[in-house]
Amino acid sequence: MNHSKLFKTFKNQSYLQSSVTLLLFFASWGIWWSFFQLWLTSTKNGLGLSGSAVGTIYSANSLVTLILMFVYGTLQDKLVIKRYLLYFCATISALIGPFFVWIYEPLLKNNFTVGIIVGSIVLSAGFLSASGIYEAVAERFSRLFDFEYGQARAWGSFGYAIVALLAGFLFVINPELNFWGGSIFGIILLLNLIFWKPKAEQAAVKQLKTNTDSNTSSVPSIHDMLGLLTMPSLWVIIIFIMFSWTFYTVFDQQMFPDFYTKLFTTPELGQHMYGTLNSIQVFFEALMMGIVPIIMKKLGVRNTLLLGITVMFFRIGACGFATNPILVSLIKMLHSLEVPLFMLPMFRYFTLHFNTKLSATLYMIGFQVAAQVGQVLLSTPLGSLRVHIGYSNTFRVIASIILIAGIYAVIALKKDDTDIQGDAFIRG
Repeated sequence: MNHSKLFKTFKNQSYLQSSVTLLLFFASWGIWWSFFQLWLTSTKNGLGLSGSAVGTIYSANSLVTLILMFVYGTLQDKLVIKRYLLYFCATISALIGPFFVWIYEPLLKNNFTVGIIVGSIVLSAGFLSASGIYEAVAERFSRLFDFEYGQARAWGSFGYAIVALLAGFLFVINPELNFWGGSIFGIILLLNLIFWKPKAEQAAVKQLKTNTDSNTSSVPSIHDMLGLLTMPSLWVIIIFIMFSWTFYTVFDQQMFPDFYTKLFTTPELGQHMYGTLNSIQVFFEALMMGIVPIIMKKLGVRNTLLLGITVMFFRIGACGFATNPILVSLIKMLHSLEVPLFMLPMFRYFTLHFNTKLSATLYMIGFQVAAQVGQVLLSTPLGSLRVHIGYSNTFRVIASIILIAGIYAVIALKKDDTDIQGDAFIRG
């Protein structure tokens, strides 16, 4: 990027506001989510739950999340660029500390079933479902207000990286500090959304209201949204995501933290090292969010996505054979390449091959909801499999599933110059 283009980007108030919003949201989420699995399983600093119990919690979270994602995507496509849904999600972020300390933890200890139900609703509404909406809104803003989505999303990863480093130290002292930190970032996020509204966005919202009053054709109808579920091309993506991106949570959140920390001599050292590694990895992920759009212009959307699943296969498969903490740490760093190689071309695939006015619903159903369905189906059985055959063998099973999904993608995914229903993609 040359200096004049860089200067223009940083003068773009919509880019700056979207970047800050993503940074604050992922900071509010990452400061406790990066250690959520350790908090559930740790006997010293957490609840000491079994692998099957943790799998049940993740499955319940995923079940509620997939329902809310469809609702959120539908609502946001009706709202277009209005922020009302984001206000609601940010309010939950602001209250996450009191919820964990005074409600969720006591319920999981004293009434596990009620705790699962209440927790799945709150965590899904404020974070697990909300993440897709923050991303979908930022992507829509990028097309409306002329900035690169990947460069805005990079700030979200940067926010996560900063708090992941902090989270490791806080968790060892007292996990409640992580939850209260989430509330602090959530409050700042809510204030940012309420009070910082760039002029271009205000003008667009006013124009949207005028257009809606005179002509509703620019706003998708419920019939348009439900009609998506009858499209074979969308189901191709759903099947692909269910057996690939699903493992972003099943492997990286449900299994890897406990696997990694047990490679060290003491749990405290493992937790410190995990926090540090997670922070470094996500920091590089933030850098790659800015670089992958350049790669995508060279390789194309489809080829970049295929590269992403190739990296996922090697990363998870290699963890099935490595036992040295240094080697596992190096393998984990591939995560920083895998996430942007998956997310950014997936967004662009939807805006290339589908109607762009339904981009939020498409992203939520085709990407986020599909992954949640996969988690509902696979979290508990893979959790039980891990108990019976161990982490390494389970990782090899997961890598085998991903390999099959990759072969399917080569056959099923559309090429960039085929069936263009949205914005055409031109290689640089």
